[in-house]
Amino acid sequence: MKAKTRTISVDTLARVEGEGALLIRLKGNKAESVELRIFEPPRFFEAFLRGRSQMEVPDITARICGICPVAYQMSSCHAIEDAAGVTVGGPLRTLRRLLYCGEWIASHALHVFLLHAPDFLGYEDALAMAKDHPDAVRNGLRIKKAGNAIVARLGGREVHPVNVRVGGFYRVPTRGELRELLPEIVWAKGAVRDALAWIGRFSFPAFERDYEFVALRHPAEYPFCEGRIVSNKGLDIAVREFDEHFVEEQASYSTALHAHIKGRGPYFCGPLARFNLNFDALSDVAREAAHSAGLSVPCNNPFKSIVVRCVEMLQSFVEAERMIEGYTPPDRAFVEVPTRASTGYGASEAPRGLLYHRYSVDAEGTIEDARIVPPTSQNQKTIEDDLFAMAETLSELPHKDAAWRAEQAVRNYDPCISCSTHFLQLRIERT
Repeated sequence: MKAKTRTISVDTLARVEGEGALLIRLKGNKAESVELRIFEPPRFFEAFLRGRSQMEVPDITARICGICPVAYQMSSCHAIEDAAGVTVGGPLRTLRRLLYCGEWIASHALHVFLLHAPDFLGYEDALAMAKDHPDAVRNGLRIKKAGNAIVARLGGREVHPVNVRVGGFYRVPTRGELRELLPEIVWAKGAVRDALAWIGRFSFPAFERDYEFVALRHPAEYPFCEGRIVSNKGLDIAVREFDEHFVEEQASYSTALHAHIKGRGPYFCGPLARFNLNFDALSDVAREAAHSAGLSVPCNNPFKSIVVRCVEMLQSFVEAERMIEGYTPPDRAFVEVPTRASTGYGASEAPRGLLYHRYSVDAEGTIEDARIVPPTSQNQKTIEDDLFAMAETLSELPHKDAAWRAEQAVRNYDPCISCSTHFLQLRIERT
């Protein structure tokens, strides 16, 4: 008997950053192929970094993303400083970590309250959700604003910060300027705990896979900017060894590269990976809140990533409050970073996952070569594999429900396709 055929299409998937398409071909209740198609034109950042001064790199790479510019700046700075043999420590390192807290908060709040929560509650978008849950949306926006305020205070503005430089900052805040942020940070910390209790009660699809989670791990803190690259399946390497273990390949249907671990296959980076690999490094407050929200380690259900993002927001507020209360301004806003012919490596944990940079620099500090590996390209194949695994469930659902579940599965990863919110088209073909 010939397998039943059916086509399921979704013309517009909002609530993701960028433009792309998702094509699923089913034969009966099995997936023959899944293609997460990213068709935006290549942006060539790596190419036009060549020939630029190493001091220009953080300002250029910040323009890659309007949602997570700090991540690009921090990975850039670490790679350039590594090439120069410089390590930034003390209060300047603390300020970098605080800046990163602000970005995580703002990005996670946007995703949790405006982009992903509507999926679990059955609303088309946050505007529709706000009619029945006005306090959740209002508080979510206020939480995001608290994160933006941290970025603006340290970075000079909320989007594409201009105060970050190789070696530190152009200007550092006074103690009083940072302490002005504390009232909203304290309020938001409590609001996130309340949101965790609410979101932890959502109904999550029963879906788990045996992932290889990959993230930074630091011996003394939850990872932002430093540490080794580790996985739950034995990987444990220095950042400079990234190219020896990870490879990117072109897919014919996508302008974004697909990454995998050599000889092992796709992997999963982002909040769920960080949570599973660094649970012991969370603050007592964040660990207790995670348990109260029903999370345990290991967590292999990507649909619960929305809860993990709340845990990371809470962690960020706890750290931000601690760092501000203990802040003593440094003597200088930056350390000198000399030029020398070398190659430098940097990695940080963007809100969506591991962000790797590598730069080759000549003796005058001019960039000769650059490589940037964003988290969404690293997660692309894992997203496709999730949908492969969901094919039987999708085949049994009505068109509208199947499309909804597939969209929701993609949004688990908060894919940042071009770092702006556009549309993702989904078409499921059966033969």
